[in-house]
Amino acid sequence: MNLTTTFCGLTLRNPLIASASPLTSSIESIQKLEANGIAAVILHSLFEEEINHEIHKIDYFLQTHSNSSAEASSYLPTEVDFDNLQSEHYIEEIKRIKAAVSIPVIASLNGVSIGGWVKYATKLQEAGADALELNITYVPTSIDMQGDVVEQMYLDTVTMVRQHITIPLNIKMSQAFSNPANMAKRFVEAGANGITLFDNPTRVDVDLELLTALQRANITTSASLSETLRWCAILYKKLPCTLCANTGVHTGEDLLKAVMSGADAVALASVLITKGEDEVKNILTEITSWMEEHEYTSIEQMKGSISLIHTDNPAAYERNSYMYALQHYRR
Repeated sequence: MNLTTTFCGLTLRNPLIASASPLTSSIESIQKLEANGIAAVILHSLFEEEINHEIHKIDYFLQTHSNSSAEASSYLPTEVDFDNLQSEHYIEEIKRIKAAVSIPVIASLNGVSIGGWVKYATKLQEAGADALELNITYVPTSIDMQGDVVEQMYLDTVTMVRQHITIPLNIKMSQAFSNPANMAKRFVEAGANGITLFDNPTRVDVDLELLTALQRANITTSASLSETLRWCAILYKKLPCTLCANTGVHTGEDLLKAVMSGADAVALASVLITKGEDEVKNILTEITSWMEEHEYTSIEQMKGSISLIHTDNPAAYERNSYMYALQHYRR
């Protein structure tokens, strides 16, 4: 049984990737994931705000008292000031994890604005990251900001990050675009080697006791997989990049559906958070059993087998399927 696949130019022993989560923030947890069969890990995200804060902090120390006596050494930042930099810890973390496991380690940057933080991608590459995932999260709150302006912000960020690294670049993409297929195409043109469909935004809530808005982690279920399957099926073989299914992959069945729709790999987070690292082994056992029963010998054999590449008019097919589903429901 050949479970190997590719993701952003990396050869993986199977399609299972541990997405950025608390479980990918410690060596011990990552080693457990590897022991249970995970093919790659995406580290917890380093945020634009964290990097920019530290850049400003260093600038403050270097510029304050710049006209003071050269003998006033106490004005310089102390060793503790530098040791507490979150971004520098992230660099060291990559090095330690790379030394502790043999599977690909993918760094993660989360940000959207154009700024000095983008250059940090170079340090992640130098630390040994096998690839970089860029998670661009921006919620436009101005009613005067047009959609094309938001899209260009995303594309400019991808372009700038691409200019600073040579390792594979994966874009964790939002589905909140008028045409996700075209946006994916533009991301690839800007330098992306892979597209993850889709990001999993936080869940908005209200605390009725504190009378304040809240944002909570959004734990998914298999029912969350729908749009990921739709767009994997639409994009399969349409772009020179790999596709990763994210949001809603909890079981072996979910993985099989994603691969048949066109995904090269799947990213797991919620299921690992709720069930632990051992669930990787269970999912692998489930897909292997199904493949043996249905006489599949490899992941490549089933990849994209139910994608829209097999229909002459994908738009009409989607429309007809939509009409059939509603009519069947009414009956």
